[in-house]
Order: sequence, then C-alpha cells, then structure tokens
Amino acid sequence: MSEPFIHWKLRRDADDVAWLRFDRLGASTNTLSTEALDELARVLDRLDGQRPKGLVISSAKEAGFIAGADIEEFTALSSGEGARAMVSRGWALFNRIAALPYPTLALIRGHCMGGGLELSLACRYRVAVDEPGTRLALPEVMIGIVPAWGGMLRLPALIGPAAALDLMLTGRSVDARKAKRLGLVDECVPPRIMDNAARLLVVSGRARHRPGWTQRLMNGPLKQVVAERARSRLAERARQQHYPAPYAIIDIWHRFGGNALAVPAADASSLESIVRSPTTRNLIRVFFLQERLKGFGKAAEFAARRVHVVGAGVMGGDIAAWCALRGMIVTLQDQSAERIAPAIARAAKLFGRKLRSDRRQQRFAMDRLIADPDGHGVRHADVVIEAIFENLDAKRALFAGIEARAKPDALLATNTSSLRIEDIAEGLEQPSRLVGIHFFNPVAQLPLVEVVRGEATDEGLLAQATAFVRGIDKLPLPVKSAPGFLVNAVLGPYMLEAMRCVDEGVAPETVDQALKEFGMPMGPIELVDTVGLDIALAAGQALTGEERPPRKLEALVAEGHLGRKSGRGFYVWQDGKAKKGTASAAPDGLAARIVEPLLQATRRCVADGVVADAELADAGVIFGTGFAPFTGGPMHYLEQRGPAPAVPRRNETEEDDR
Repeated sequence: MSEPFIHWKLRRDADDVAWLRFDRLGASTNTLSTEALDELARVLDRLDGQRPKGLVISSAKEAGFIAGADIEEFTALSSGEGARAMVSRGWALFNRIAALPYPTLALIRGHCMGGGLELSLACRYRVAVDEPGTRLALPEVMIGIVPAWGGMLRLPALIGPAAALDLMLTGRSVDARKAKRLGLVDECVPPRIMDNAARLLVVSGRARHRPGWTQRLMNGPLKQVVAERARSRLAERARQQHYPAPYAIIDIWHRFGGNALAVPAADASSLESIVRSPTTRNLIRVFFLQERLKGFGKAAEFAARRVHVVGAGVMGGDIAAWCALRGMIVTLQDQSAERIAPAIARAAKLFGRKLRSDRRQQRFAMDRLIADPDGHGVRHADVVIEAIFENLDAKRALFAGIEARAKPDALLATNTSSLRIEDIAEGLEQPSRLVGIHFFNPVAQLPLVEVVRGEATDEGLLAQATAFVRGIDKLPLPVKSAPGFLVNAVLGPYMLEAMRCVDEGVAPETVDQALKEFGMPMGPIELVDTVGLDIALAAGQALTGEERPPRKLEALVAEGHLGRKSGRGFYVWQDGKAKKGTASAAPDGLAARIVEPLLQATRRCVADGVVADAELADAGVIFGTGFAPFTGGPMHYLEQRGPAPAVPRRNETEEDDR
C-alpha cells in the first residue's frame, strides 16, 4: 500500500497486518509535532475505510522509537488556551487509538520517551527490543510539565500507581527487561525476532495486561492513601513552590482521573498554572542547555577503545570503572596490586547496580577492567588519564614518562582540579598534547566533565577529548585553564562562606537546611565533609588566596578530622551518612548570603572567559554542582533577581553594637 504521507510510512503485509513506521521528515529523531499528529489522524482515517487485522507502530529511524513531543512547540506557547489546545490534540488522538476496533501494538526499539511512551500506552500491546539503547520513560517532570496525553491515566492502570508514580515523579527511565518485569511491555525480545514477535502478538487475541489485585486496590479504594504517601515522600526531596509539576501529577491522577483537561484553570495543578510557572520556563531552559553540552564533540571522529588510568584512588578508580562500564578496555595503574584492589571492588558494586538485570554484562564489564600496576597498558591506550594527588612535580614527572611510552597519537589528559594545564605540560616534549579532563566525585552520579584547554593545547586533540567525554555518556564543558576552572572556582567561595557562618556560631545543620530549602541538593557543610576537609583547606587557599581559612576548618584538619573519609568532620559519619542534629530556624538572609559568593564567582568566570558565555556557565554550575535547576542557573538567577540586598554578617553586627 502506497500512501501520500510525509512523516508516516504505511504498508500491509500478506497477513493483512498494517505496519506503520514513523520517520519525521527533516529530523534525525522522531518527535510528535502538530503536523505529525495531524497526519497520524489521517492515517487512522485511511485505515477506518479498510480495517486491518492488526496495526504495528514502529520507527524507521535508527535513533529510536519516539523522543516525545516537539518541545519547540511547547516553548512557543504563551497562554493556557494554547496549552489546552496542544494537550487536547494528543489526548483525543491517543484515546482514539485506545478505542480502535482492531488490535494495536507499539514495537519499541531505542528511546521511547514522553509522548512516545504515551502513544505506546494507548496501544493494546507493547514489544520492547532487548538492547542497551532501548529506554522507556515519562520524563516530562524534568522540564516542569506533566504527561498529559494519557500517561497519568494509562500508566497507573497498566502497572499500578506505586510503580507508575515513581516513574512519573522522577522521570527515571527503564530498560526493556525492567519494563517487562513491571508489566509496562508485554514482550522483551532480541532484535532478530522483533518483527515476528510483533506480528504474532498483535493478532494473538491475548488479553491486555492487568496489574495485580493489590495494585488495583491502590488505584481504587486506596487511592487517597497512595496520594498522601506520595506527597509526603515527594516533600522530602522537592518543595512545591520550587517544583510544582510533580505535585500536579499526583493531584491530577488522584482527583481528576489522570485527565489534565478536567482541571479547572484556577487550580494550582491546571495547565494554565504550569504554563505560567517560572520553574517550567527555567527547566526547559536547562533542557536546552543540556542539549547544547551534548552537541560538543560531534565534529571529531574519535572513538576510544582502550583507556589507561594512572591512580587507583577514589577518583581514578571510579573513572576507570565508568569507562569500562561504557564498553572500553581499561587498564588501571597504581604502585601495587593491593592499592588497585579497592577500586576493583568498588567497580564490581557499580556494575552490579547499573547492570543488575544482566549478570553476563556484569562479567563482561569486570573483564574489561584490568589491574595494571606496572603500567603496560599505556603503550596501547587511545586515552591516558592521570588521576594522582595534586602535586605539580609529581604530575610533571609522570607525564614525562607517559609521553615516552604512549602511542604518538594517544590523547594525554590530566584530571587535575586546581593546577594549571600549562604548568603540568612543562614536563612534556610536546606540551600541545596535554588536555584537562576533569571529572567530579562521585563519578557515576555527576554528569558534567570539564574539558580544559591549556594555552598550547592542540585544537584537534581538544575536540577529541570532548568527543571522548560524550562517548562515555558525560556532558563535556569546554573551559579555559584557570584556577579551579569553572566548577571549583564557584564552589570554593560558596563553601568558605558557609564555614564562616559556622565560625560565627550558626550550627552546621542550620546552614545545610537553609541551603537545601533554597534548592541545593546537598548542604554546603555536608558537601565540605564529603569532598574532604584537607582538600577544602588546600583548595580554598589556592583559589581564594585568603591568608586565614575558617577557624573550625583549620582546627578539624589539625586534629586529623577530614570529613566522611575519616569518619568525622563537621559531622560524625556512620555507614556513609552524616549524623545530624535538629536544624534551628535560620537567621534572615542566611541562604542568600552563602549563595552570593557563588553567584559573583560565576559572573567573574564569564567575564574572564573561563567559559564562552553565560549560558555555558549556567550549564556547568547546574550539572557540576547541582545548583537549583528551577532557577535556570546562577547567571540567569542574577539577571532575574537584580541587585542583592545587603545582609550583615554576625561579627559586623556585633562590632556596630559595640
């Protein structure tokens, strides 16, 4: 069957099964634009005239199934009426698919996100292809909106509200195997049989999947209890005034049966409120900032197969483990096998968490991570990463030896957090070979990696370094070699100001609570303890040039209390967690006072050209420090806020009183 459709390709096979493939014209990724949705409606009109035995919907693109709705169209909305029209279009169309008199099936290979998952939920069946690229999610909450094309209705009904709310409130994705265990898909199959599996299932007459009776109770008589529990848990990690969308999801599911169109315009959960919310605009801004970071490195055709990491401490070992997880053969060097062993043990735990549904892949990942105390792997590596202690002479000597043994075209990188690339490169015959690739701790959790350009760094190698970072699924941020680069340069003043407040008598718990209420993922005092007080002391002096560090910091380091790694710092640490007392009411302006040095340091980094522009500064600070995403980033926050109110320090007030 040949049809005059632009974005959809329709054919019927010999068994009278219709195959509809989505291939959005002029785009590398499938997204559901207004034009694509309208054309899909016309396809259904066509099929109404001659009903098939079944309809299989799939993607014609290698990039994946459907990435979601066209976010560019959402950003163009200026009113609640426009939002309602957009939601109504998808809601009505997917309801139509759900009510079709013939069976429908979504064949999901690659990413299936947002509106793409909502389309698949409207089908009677779903088949997911079992390969690493297949991920399913409703990530709307991450850009401040709600899954309004049927996700809030159909997902809880399919897998139960407990699992459904977890997915919708976090935006977390699941792989094909997890989707099968949840009941989100009916089958999880290898690529070689996906078409046959889809064909057999769509005409099988099998009953639709239903959750167990407990989940059905939670979706019915126990709905109120589930909603209250979900709100309570959500309040522990996100304040409603900062992030209204997850609260709206719970409310729309609980009170309006998952139908966003049924919410009155004046309600806090309405589409009108979501469109007006500054959080929504700012989170969409953050989404585009992330996409900009993802774009770096595309110009370089560089795919590293072998990586050699020198230094098996927490940072070096975790860098090595992450590279092995991403499919590279990694050799890890330190002074002895005994010093490498803890890093291998941590890697095994990481692989167990990340690949828990596939023990074979866990074994493969472990096989790719090779203890190499003698450093033989440096001769074969495409990328060599130095992650030893912060000593300039030691790093220079190490790189002199690496340069003599490494392949001529190997990328030489340092993970230094505070030393200048130019100073380290002085030990090389070819200083242009050295680039900074600066990870953040914990490596597996923080997505940002600073790619540092020294004065002599070769531009081609810099592009390769950026491509390498993208190749291990991290976000590369190009920065200039300067003290602390971007992230540490803004974190240092922030943490120092927090510790000054402790010196003035404010309890660490109060400081941390005030900044968490501001929107930070972790309080600054807990962060100092996590980083290490010795590191904070050295970095603070190097980055700020202050003659005298905070008194409490200095005293704790002198006593050997270095934070989490020693079991005691500002807090006592037990089983990896800080034991905290009750936070008291914060003094007026405490959070603003502590955040202000971070804001001004970010502004200086932009002015000094450490990053190319304010947008990249916002991206770096958000993805490198967790700076409150709902603000849109520190530079955007400064622009929206205007001049800061003066907040006196306690010692200044005491001097005035005297």
